[in-house]
Amino acid sequence: MLLLRSKGAQISIAIVCMVLGIMLAIQFKTTESYQANLVPARVEDLTQQVQSVSEERDALVEEVLSLREKLKNVRETDQAMADLQADLQDANMSAGLIAVEGPGVIITVNDNPRELQPGDNPNFSLVHDSDLLMLVNELKTSGAEAISINGERITAKSEIRCAGTLILVNWNRIGPPFVIKAIGNPDMLESGMLIKNGYMESLKVLGIQATIEKAEKITIPAYSGSVKFTFAQPVKYEEKAE
Repeated sequence: MLLLRSKGAQISIAIVCMVLGIMLAIQFKTTESYQANLVPARVEDLTQQVQSVSEERDALVEEVLSLREKLKNVRETDQAMADLQADLQDANMSAGLIAVEGPGVIITVNDNPRELQPGDNPNFSLVHDSDLLMLVNELKTSGAEAISINGERITAKSEIRCAGTLILVNWNRIGPPFVIKAIGNPDMLESGMLIKNGYMESLKVLGIQATIEKAEKITIPAYSGSVKFTFAQPVKYEEKAE
């Protein structure tokens, strides 16, 4: 009786072990299958992410290059505009179209204060347009960069001529005393105007009052007349074909 119970227990244990073995085998197979299916899916997902990041990186690189090119163009345009503005300012200064300041000299010329005597020629006691013109020319020869007479800027289009008892400069009437301002090297301008047998010396011989003084800072206004050209046109040069 005891032997039969022992064999029955052994058979039960064997059956339980066999069932457990089958269950473990099935569990292992299922886990292996799941991992086999999971790894390729995960790799594919990571590959897509890497590709997406690479595409974003390439797009950002292209954008950076584009922005650098635009920045370069902006800088070149700004430099070109700055150069153009500088050239335009120099041209306006040369034409007398903008006010300027700097060191120079101030010349004051006035009529002879002496009362005329019988037989005196009154023309010798007055400052004429030709006198102012000669003084302006000597200032230019001495290196003057900008000149004005009684506030009238002297330019290439300026005229200095007689108008009765007054003088016309830029079609505006001016009278004595005549104050001529010139910007340039003060020493050179003064030396040029006080040269022996120069025009200022000739005026003093006639009794005309003529003085000159150096100044550290002189302001000369811009030309206020018309600069319109009706007949003169710029010459157009055609490029020669190579």
